Amino acid sequence: MQRLHARYPFLEAARESVATEAVDLATVVEQDRAVVDRARQRVITALEEGDTGEPHRDARIELLSYPVARVLVSMVDERVLVRKYARAEAATAYERFTTDMADTTELKSVESTGLELADLLAEFDLREAIRAGADGEGYRIDVGTYLPLAEDLWDDEWRLVNQPLDAGEIPVDEDELLTLLREAIRGRIEDGLPFEVPDAIATGLEDDVAEIREVLADLELTQDIDTVVPDLFPPCMKALLDQIQKGEHLPHHSRFAITAFLTSIGMNTDQIVELYRVNSSFGEEMTRYQTDHIRGDSSPTEYSAPSCATMQSYGDCVNKDDLCERIPHPMAYYEERIDEADDEELEDWRESEDDGQSASGD
Repeated sequence: MQRLHARYPFLEAARESVATEAVDLATVVEQDRAVVDRARQRVITALEEGDTGEPHRDARIELLSYPVARVLVSMVDERVLVRKYARAEAATAYERFTTDMADTTELKSVESTGLELADLLAEFDLREAIRAGADGEGYRIDVGTYLPLAEDLWDDEWRLVNQPLDAGEIPVDEDELLTLLREAIRGRIEDGLPFEVPDAIATGLEDDVAEIREVLADLELTQDIDTVVPDLFPPCMKALLDQIQKGEHLPHHSRFAITAFLTSIGMNTDQIVELYRVNSSFGEEMTRYQTDHIRGDSSPTEYSAPSCATMQSYGDCVNKDDLCERIPHPMAYYEERIDEADDEELEDWRESEDDGQSASGD
């Protein structure tokens, strides 16, 4: 097993190497604890640090830990873990291949452990879709290739509307191209996760899965959200919150939707009542009663925010963006935005100096 494959286990050649060796994962899990330990480390470090940790010095252990890590992620079967694991593997690969490409050392070992740009373009069948710029600087990428690679990049600079599209091509510099290749890797790693794990493999990993679940619980990644960042709200909830702040009247279904959403992300009754106070038809007693009812404080049911399908049926689904196209629920949208945001973006509205005045996120 080559060190290149251990360093870049997402490569098709790495998968084929494991298949050629006729490796039986059930046997590995049962008999090779070092592989399982490294696989568990990959997953836990992905959650805690955003990368996959220090590689094992043994190339065989390092390579086999990758398919076992995918098994562990599948057994835990939490969407937030799948996303964070795929990002961490891609981030690790990105750090490695950018280092490889920056290395100008001519004296290399006989067995190369590095990747060149041409290798990555070939790996993802991108040699025809990405070409060197006509002036010899930068690259040009077909728009049909660009869109799926950039769909999870949230900065405005990646939006198609901000790109100088010319003859079906988008110009990118080298750093931008490498970022897009990182996204190609993330997509490949995330593809197919989670999958059904045979009992013969799963039985030997139950303790490791339990440990990963404990880490998830400690990080509160799968618990109720208690962060109010209006800038990261789904478009539908941003629009409803904006209407409240402008003192506009909301129909009952819209009022229910935004109130249920706000309670789900940690706002208490007093805070929600204060939001509605600007409305000319505001009635504190009724607003408080309705909020407590939705929260489950004065009813046997704690109501959740409506799904995207329900929001659409009532006409509350507005200003859809790319993420909306693949998310079934406003809470799932918000969870993903919170998960992807940098720490400095996560300034809780409730802790701001303006208190409720800045809740609209404007």
